[in-house]
Amino acid sequence: MLASILIFFRESLEAAMICAIMISYLKKIGRRDHFKEVWVGIGLALGLDILGGIVIFTTIHRYDGSMLQTQIEGMTYFIACGVLTYMTFWMKKQGRHLKSELQSRIQDAVSTGSLAAIVFIAFITVGREGLETVIFMIAIAFHSSPLWLTIGAIVGTMLGLLLSYFIYVLGKRINLGYFFHVMGILLMFFAAGLLANGIEDFQQLGWLPRQHALWSSATFLSENSTFGDILHSFFGYADSPTSLQVMFYLGFLVVVMLFWKKGNRKSITDSRDVA
Repeated sequence: MLASILIFFRESLEAAMICAIMISYLKKIGRRDHFKEVWVGIGLALGLDILGGIVIFTTIHRYDGSMLQTQIEGMTYFIACGVLTYMTFWMKKQGRHLKSELQSRIQDAVSTGSLAAIVFIAFITVGREGLETVIFMIAIAFHSSPLWLTIGAIVGTMLGLLLSYFIYVLGKRINLGYFFHVMGILLMFFAAGLLANGIEDFQQLGWLPRQHALWSSATFLSENSTFGDILHSFFGYADSPTSLQVMFYLGFLVVVMLFWKKGNRKSITDSRDVA
């Protein structure tokens, strides 16, 4: 549940920020008549993401316990790890310019009278967040209860919307540069866990060399326990990890943290929120 809370919190916050920027700018230039295009784009994006998520989730679970599920599961872990890593670094780099870029695209659409362009901008920007969420949730859904995933999704979404409400409606100043910096570090641990889980599945399939476990901590903390399941889903905890899992997990963290620290020197604190 912790993983789904964090994912939905981050993605709903980003989506809410994007929506607020578009609505605020249209309000600023006196074009409230274009609000409906923004909401149409948002509605289409959410509808497509929800439908796609349901179809993919139900299709995969038809093969629960089969070799095909393990294959899909392992590949999804790697894809989710790559997407999460890329988008986290992208947000860190582009976050400071997100507002100006969105406003420029909205202004161009309004100037040319292209209503479809406004719908498309809202659809693409919000739809991207939804697509990321679908990929991440599929990656953690294999080992999590649908009930806890749903609860985590609701809690995370409500937290994200609540924070965006404080920022854009109440005008509270929050340093989003620092916020996404901390969030990014947490998500890198989550991505490392996804990578380790993918390695484990590929070893089970025989696509990677099978190895004996380096140790076993199942006596103290089993993956099947409540806390162990949380650690497994969020941080890639394994009670009987192989050397390949440990090597990729630690190697991934070392590499991404070095790049993260290098990029952080350029400045984290430049991007303060604007209502």
